[in-house]
Amino acid sequence: MSLSLRANIHFAALCWAAVLNGWNDGSNGPLLPRIQQVYHVGYAVVSLIFVFTTLGYISGSIFNMFLTERIGFGKVSGSIIQVVAYCIEAAGVSFPAFLFAYTINGYGIALQVIQSVGYVIRFKDNPELRMGLLMGGYGVGALLSPLSATYFAQVPHWSYHYLTCLGMAVLNTIILTGVFRLRPQEECLVEIGIMDTENGTSTESQFRQIMALKDVHLLALFMLCYIGAAVTLGGWIVTYIIDFRHGGSSSGYISIGFWAGLTIGRVAFLKVNRLIGEPRAVLVYSLLAVALEILVWFVPSLIGDAIAAACIGVLLGPMYPLAMNHARRILPQWLLTGAIGWITGFGQAGSALIPFVTGAIAQRAGVKVLQPVLVAVFVVMTILWSMVSRAKTL
Repeated sequence: MSLSLRANIHFAALCWAAVLNGWNDGSNGPLLPRIQQVYHVGYAVVSLIFVFTTLGYISGSIFNMFLTERIGFGKVSGSIIQVVAYCIEAAGVSFPAFLFAYTINGYGIALQVIQSVGYVIRFKDNPELRMGLLMGGYGVGALLSPLSATYFAQVPHWSYHYLTCLGMAVLNTIILTGVFRLRPQEECLVEIGIMDTENGTSTESQFRQIMALKDVHLLALFMLCYIGAAVTLGGWIVTYIIDFRHGGSSSGYISIGFWAGLTIGRVAFLKVNRLIGEPRAVLVYSLLAVALEILVWFVPSLIGDAIAAACIGVLLGPMYPLAMNHARRILPQWLLTGAIGWITGFGQAGSALIPFVTGAIAQRAGVKVLQPVLVAVFVVMTILWSMVSRAKTL
């Protein structure tokens, strides 16, 4: 088997893991109104699922480096943890148990996101394209899951949606185990012809060096705002449309437009990114997203909101891979995998933290606060990128 074919097999396995993670995040929007109905909870309480997911994400990002160092890349499998979580969720358990399942699911997702991005960023051939396709896999999952979630949100056995997640998680575990065979990352990279591994500094030494880099923290905060804004929009837009724009029970399909835009943007804008320059592209997309969000805020139109949400998705799509590519250019190579792990893990917490804050505010002021919250997050995200984009390439 040729090195390129082996590399593509490794890459395809990680893309499937990304599809599962996108499927998980894309499910929340259509299911939130039904979860509120089933458990008789308001915006603030239902938002606890994001809080407990945050706990899982942060735990995963902190322990990833130490677990990978001690038991190896191939054995740190967040997919088996997701299998356990989806078994609990599919059973339609009590709300506290449901929250616990979200915690361990967040832990498993964090491990997989960190490991996948840290692995793909080491590829030498077409790294920008590969990163775009990896993130596109996440978008595909997030695009398709609302179809299932919207259906199950309208039937008695609503929790059976998690059986679809369970099936994908089991398949994911089989694929990752079969492809990487529980081996260390360096051994897997050598198998596909990537010989330049990181230097031999200890985990503790690497952690101290990473924490001392200002650009790492700026990128981590940017990713927290970016991922948080994307998941907040994709998750709360359905509730916003139903409660504030008086949409029907099929409003869950509006989230499909957002996730479709995000998926398309990650792949279709590759040439545009190169044309205007990757750092400048993120800044332009951020400003346009702010403008569209303000339009949704002040122009009451159901169709207009759906179109704007899709357009915002297109603009947000390229930002994740562009941020990872920028990290590869400005951070020391021997710290890259660990730094990417911290950036993505910390950033992933935004997918839980910001939706929870939105829900807590909505509990008092109504779901109409979604738009001003998103505008504020987009503005902060733009400021953070303007700071990190000034860093010199190494």
